[in-house]
Amino acid sequence: MLRAAAQRLGGTIAKRRAFHTGARLQKEIEMFVDGKRVMVEEGSAIIQAAEKAGVTIPRFCYHERLGVAGNCRMCLVEIEKAPKLAASCAMPVMPGMRVITESAKIKQAREGVMEFLLANHPLDCPICDQGGECDLQDQSMRYGADRGRFGEAKRAVEDKDIGPLVRTTMTRCIQCTRCVRFINEVAGTGELGTTGRGNDMQIGTYVSRALASELSGNIIDLCPVGALTAKPHAFAARAWELTPTDSVDVMDALGSNIRVDARGAEIIRVVPRTNDAVNEEWLADKGRFACDGLKRQRLTVPLVRVDGRLEPAPWADALQLVAARLRATPPDRVRAVAGDLADAEALVALKDLLNAAGCERLGVDSPTNSEIDVRAAYTFNASVAGIEAADAVLLIGTNPRVEAPVLNARLRKPYLASTATFAVVGPACDLTYDYAHVDATAAGIDALARGQHAFAAELRAADRPLIVIGARALAEPGVAAAVARLAAAVPALVTREWNGLSVLQAAAGRTAALDIGYGSSKQDGSNRLDGSAARFVYLLGADGVAMRGEVDPEAFVVYQGHHGDAGAQAADVVLPGAAYTEKAATFVNTEGRAQRTRQAVPAPGAAREDWRIVRALSDTAGLPLAYDDIAGLRARMADVCPSLVSVGALEPTSLEIARLALDHQIKSGEEVGAGELPLAIDDYYLTDVVSRASRTMARASAAQRQQMEETAVPRNQQAI
Repeated sequence: MLRAAAQRLGGTIAKRRAFHTGARLQKEIEMFVDGKRVMVEEGSAIIQAAEKAGVTIPRFCYHERLGVAGNCRMCLVEIEKAPKLAASCAMPVMPGMRVITESAKIKQAREGVMEFLLANHPLDCPICDQGGECDLQDQSMRYGADRGRFGEAKRAVEDKDIGPLVRTTMTRCIQCTRCVRFINEVAGTGELGTTGRGNDMQIGTYVSRALASELSGNIIDLCPVGALTAKPHAFAARAWELTPTDSVDVMDALGSNIRVDARGAEIIRVVPRTNDAVNEEWLADKGRFACDGLKRQRLTVPLVRVDGRLEPAPWADALQLVAARLRATPPDRVRAVAGDLADAEALVALKDLLNAAGCERLGVDSPTNSEIDVRAAYTFNASVAGIEAADAVLLIGTNPRVEAPVLNARLRKPYLASTATFAVVGPACDLTYDYAHVDATAAGIDALARGQHAFAAELRAADRPLIVIGARALAEPGVAAAVARLAAAVPALVTREWNGLSVLQAAAGRTAALDIGYGSSKQDGSNRLDGSAARFVYLLGADGVAMRGEVDPEAFVVYQGHHGDAGAQAADVVLPGAAYTEKAATFVNTEGRAQRTRQAVPAPGAAREDWRIVRALSDTAGLPLAYDDIAGLRARMADVCPSLVSVGALEPTSLEIARLALDHQIKSGEEVGAGELPLAIDDYYLTDVVSRASRTMARASAAQRQQMEETAVPRNQQAI
């Protein structure tokens, strides 16, 4: 029922969002706001027209990315010749309309609304985590009175337990329903709703359970009061005590824009920044709450294995040992593996060092498609913003709900607007939107190419079809060739105006590694790196190969990273690096957009930026690199791959090159396997060294497992 209601709202929501997302409606009309002439899209609300005119109207329930509720009445305005005040969020503009946003009548009405809100609101600002960032505080300074006329006892509401991430104090709730609309419309899980009416109205889950959405933390940002706050850092700091730093999230491959708030040398919280081209203004829970993992299990000094134990050592001794073993190892026995969180600067520096040593065998920390010479073979070519234009979507071997939750919210938008249909090849899972399940194996791809499934006709008839392939599934035998055959059968998939053949990477460092020339670390399917006995293995934050037992026990292993995870446990020498919040570094997201983090806090102990460690090692090994500072390194990055330094820009692959890659895959003639396509992520909350070190993520994972056991639903069909 909730999903049907959300779909009915889809058209209205799309129109409301059009003004903010840059989409143009069919017609512009003239109207006046406080005497100022404004040309605004037909169907826009008065509050949107006022924003275009540079006039800010106070609001509590209205949010430009959510459906209209119109229940707080704080945005009342006067309309010329209208007998009553109107809610500007719910009133559409009309040609020639004249609106007044400030008058004595409006001020009196807003003061009345504020008095009603404060009548039941508790006076606990001194202990509320929302203090200093509270919309109700801000508006009460302008429209609040110095005393109230209500003598009745204040309303009290029982707090709700909705999981380990969001803390509730529901007595503060003003029933704006922003959280309800977000969970139903954007997240799509539908757990929150309202019960009761009038003074008995409450917001909560219909049954006692934790929120199952990977985007649940966004309701904290949406809440205009202190009813919903962050449970992991409750009472930890005040907003004015924090130092903000703009950065980029690396917990998934989307590269959501974030702000890191620190107090001294400690990260207190991570919140999203608005970027309509990438994450709009949302952030996945792992990117928001896993930051406490940056304080635990950190590597702070170099370590050298002595008599089977890792012992602290000076930087000079550790680097000399690594340099000696590197010089003593034949180049064809040297391997390097790039981890999920490796930044572009470190990747380029390490490649230059090993190339200078005669080594060319550089891999990544998971199987990947071997066709890495063409960028279109491993990037999200349709772009994240382009998802909204798709009218037929096929997901192959991917669960975007856990691999990139904010991207999955984008996929929900054409679903809500009823402008796209969906199908899945691979394991069935709850994606928060309806889809046709073609097959759990890659055989479904060939079935669609031959037109043996009903969705094949929809793909061929679509103006802008979109095929999203999981990077893990794309590495399976025959999948790339099968996808290429399907692409050849869908003429509109790859054109000059649209390239809908898109790969969804699962790691923040993967696209840059492939850009720079790192291939697969497991190319022949054996249990050793590249199938040969490597004698020197350099793990650049690569813990996966150690966890899977893919490192030869006889090899000399160097681990460079920031957490004492599986890679450090398997290493002979450990070199402590800096985490993404402790360095200025470049990460390339799944669509190929280069973005940069900034240093928010210093690295702990003797840890250093990764590229500086490699540069120091090059001197010790007698193979000095040609750059000594970050400017020189980035000049080298521009030579290796110009897109690495085109920060914020997208550089699409030409039609000719994209088709050349497809033709090459088709000619390979490789047949698909019979097994079920693998997914990249099993447990959303525990996927990398930061999240595995996070107590918050451990609690969230435990709550998820408990909920799954109680419902007794198979894991691949359970909302994660």
